[in-house]
Amino acid sequence: MAKRNLLLLLGVIVLGAVPLWLHAPMPEGELFGGADGQAEGVIAEIRPDYEPWYSNFWEPPSGEVESLLFALQAAIGAGLVFYSIGYYRGRHVKQSEPPRDASG
Repeated sequence: MAKRNLLLLLGVIVLGAVPLWLHAPMPEGELFGGADGQAEGVIAEIRPDYEPWYSNFWEPPSGEVESLLFALQAAIGAGLVFYSIGYYRGRHVKQSEPPRDASG
């Protein structure tokens, strides 16, 4: 059971990493704009002298890659949450069952 779960986790990681590896050198991939870019434009209109107080240590090569990473993060988080819910629900059901008789 643990070996199967480990293989499934490895599969999810590979499914997330292969598209990044295959499409990383595409700098023209900005098809979808996000709220961050729109907010940056509004801030520049309101206060042209504003300077951000931090900068990213890594910039994804395109918006699609950024969306992929965000979706992967959401999927991993949802998996952890629902695994925990299922685990504790199963543990509760197992504890509330009456003990089985060994004779039969």
